[in-house]
Amino acid sequence: CVFSEEDRYQSQINRLKQQGNLKYKNYIFDFGQVIVGFEPEYLTSRYIEADEDKKLAVSVIFDRLYWDRLDNGSISDEEVRKCLCDRLPKRLHENAVKVYDNWYRNLEFIKGMPCLLREIKSKGGKLYLLSNISNAFAENYASVPQLKEIFSLFEGLVFSAPLKLAKPNREIFLHLLNKYGLNPKESIFIDDNENNIKGAKSAGLNTYLFGGSAEELKKYL
Repeated sequence: CVFSEEDRYQSQINRLKQQGNLKYKNYIFDFGQVIVGFEPEYLTSRYIEADEDKKLAVSVIFDRLYWDRLDNGSISDEEVRKCLCDRLPKRLHENAVKVYDNWYRNLEFIKGMPCLLREIKSKGGKLYLLSNISNAFAENYASVPQLKEIFSLFEGLVFSAPLKLAKPNREIFLHLLNKYGLNPKESIFIDDNENNIKGAKSAGLNTYLFGGSAEELKKYL
């Protein structure tokens, strides 16, 4: 195709109009409870049905004692599996390990979030991810088709465990900004955790405390 100068000019105008619909250049998203729901009861119920067993399994498998250390990369999957089996009755060992090994394969998107991410992308916004999450997730998320697809929209992904550095530490926000050359004044960080929001503000980022609604977030963007 041969484009006239007028065609090129109109194309530039249309592109600028699209970009003008967004308040920011860069959109930095948390993952759990922002892009996807993270519901331990649901994730456990995929493998353990009895109510009492499920309640016990949830309290052990999703104990922050492990997950905080998974987020900062200070405990391995093997160590977590051993701890789970040490604390749970033998009848639950096999299925408890299945819950742990497959939690990220059973996540469901927050209603409307995939569409919102695609809309931001289509209007010229740049998407980035900053998540407190384990090495196992960082290494294996691409094996889950829906996660591989949604992350293909993103310009960059930062996971805490490989860095051994987690939110709300100011340094992880600075790491993302420096790695991708982002101006914090042109960027907004979206998270459901107030402490993480404070950490982002300390790095000079604009912020949005996510309350669970993609529609409400859309109004703010």
